Amino acid sequence: MQIVSVCYREEKTHNREIAVQLVSVCYQEKTQLVRDCYREKTQMRTNQSLVDMKARNNKELKETSKINELNEPNDYMNPHMTTTDIRAAIYARVSSTGDRQSTERQVIDLTDYAAKNSMTICKTFEEHISGAKKNHERPVLQECLTYCIDEQIDVLLLSELSRLGRNVDEVLANIRFAKDNHLNIYFQKEGISIYGADSKENPYLTIMIAVLGTCAQMERENIHYRLQSGRKVYVERNLTETGKSGLGRKVGYRKPIERKKEEYKETLKLLKAGYPIRKVAKLSDVSESTVKRLKREFGI
Repeated sequence: MQIVSVCYREEKTHNREIAVQLVSVCYQEKTQLVRDCYREKTQMRTNQSLVDMKARNNKELKETSKINELNEPNDYMNPHMTTTDIRAAIYARVSSTGDRQSTERQVIDLTDYAAKNSMTICKTFEEHISGAKKNHERPVLQECLTYCIDEQIDVLLLSELSRLGRNVDEVLANIRFAKDNHLNIYFQKEGISIYGADSKENPYLTIMIAVLGTCAQMERENIHYRLQSGRKVYVERNLTETGKSGLGRKVGYRKPIERKKEEYKETLKLLKAGYPIRKVAKLSDVSESTVKRLKREFGI
């Protein structure tokens, strides 16, 4: 405004040349000012773009991290987790009560897993009983869960989901019991657990257990069907050839006492604990007559 006033005054006093020079200076300063403003505004826009880009990258990074966290195996162990004070217990189960099946392989695999992840095995539970049994009919499993709660065990290790049971409803009931008491259960074969390394509950666990449990139940039913079908064919062939079914023990056969102790270990344990005969027969999946005979032979 001051330059414009001077120009106007010089114009009035007929100093046109000076007025023109002043106008030229004014134009040059205005142009420079406009350029400076444009440059500053452009720099501000560039800085804002960089800030926006950084914010978008951070947001995408967080979303990618969440996706990776959901997609990675929900193993109980995590490379970033400190595992020095993890107290664990092992539960192993096989269906056969004889010496045809053993829990040894399950215990060895789970013990190796615990050693690799710096876990301390406080106790190991082994049970010879069908996975189709109700939860209250499996005394060792109930003892195991009670021990884990009372002793504040961090994680219960199982070799696979079917070891917890082959009935979906019973398995889910055990999972609910563990969750209610803040007990983590890890299934080695499936690589899943109730809680992750961040102590957050696995949101997909119930669905996965329902699917896997249903598959296990179908497998059990198929095995039962094949066994019954094979037995039927075997009996029919023997009846045709010899007139006898071919089933059962040979005449005069008697089991050695040591084999009976091993085969009926759970039955004898329940008898010594004072359970009634009918209850022992139901829990150990043997007939009442077998329980009576064992009680008589072992003097319990």
